Amino acid sequence: MSYQSTRSNLLAAPAVTWLVAFMVAPCLLILSYAFFQRGIWGGIEYTFTLENFARVADPLYAKIFLTSARIAGTATLLAVLIAYPAAYAISRAPRLSQPMLLFFAVLPFWSNYLIRTYAWMVLLNREGLINNLLNWFGYKGEPLSLLYTEGAVIVGLVYNYLPFVILAIYSTLSRLNPELMEASRDLGGGPIRTFWRVTLPLTMPGVAAGGVFVFVLSIGNFVTPALLGGGRFQMIGNVVYDQFLTANDWPFGAALGLVLILVMIILLMLQGRATAHAGGERGRAEA
Repeated sequence: MSYQSTRSNLLAAPAVTWLVAFMVAPCLLILSYAFFQRGIWGGIEYTFTLENFARVADPLYAKIFLTSARIAGTATLLAVLIAYPAAYAISRAPRLSQPMLLFFAVLPFWSNYLIRTYAWMVLLNREGLINNLLNWFGYKGEPLSLLYTEGAVIVGLVYNYLPFVILAIYSTLSRLNPELMEASRDLGGGPIRTFWRVTLPLTMPGVAAGGVFVFVLSIGNFVTPALLGGGRFQMIGNVVYDQFLTANDWPFGAALGLVLILVMIILLMLQGRATAHAGGERGRAEA
């Protein structure tokens, strides 16, 4: 082992030790509970069982999973559709102004997640800013019921995770070789064709990274559905939260969490394949 490799390993050791001790080990401990039984009065009874996974397959929880996936998928699609033009505009802005534009893109992160979510409750309620603006423009009907709906949850998820998607897409756009676009134009490709045939395929790793990030965090989110959804419908994150802190059924909550982790792993594998494919396309294009 070379000196440089040994030095790198020693520098990384504290961070790796911290992650293993305070993230990996607790997660493995919690997930191991999925294979044990719930005690009569709660807690853990260390008897091996697969009953928790059989409960996960119950139609009730399967429906909650599908609802969560639909909401997370919708939030992901909207976030990508909004983030791509924003990231594209930032990457085409003058080089000196790009840091400031990125600063404004991530500015919402300077406030707490709960505060940002409560702000949407103020905006969407029946006496909120949106309904007041509609009245100011002449709307005389009943105030719109925007809060405690599925749409409000999707809006909250998109708003809270949009900066991550902008950063992920911007990172790929900023590394794109401008000579590829010039070559496309020289060969007769117009702006639209160049975008669809060159720019978009080569920036798909950023789109995939941002999309996976939003989907994974959205499908397991429990704060936004509880606040903006008002408890009128449940996502799988709310079910996991209730199993651990209300029903005191840690084994079943761990089984649900394990399923979420498996979904995340599958999505990350698909993202890795998309990144590898895009890397091959970029190599062939530059060649």
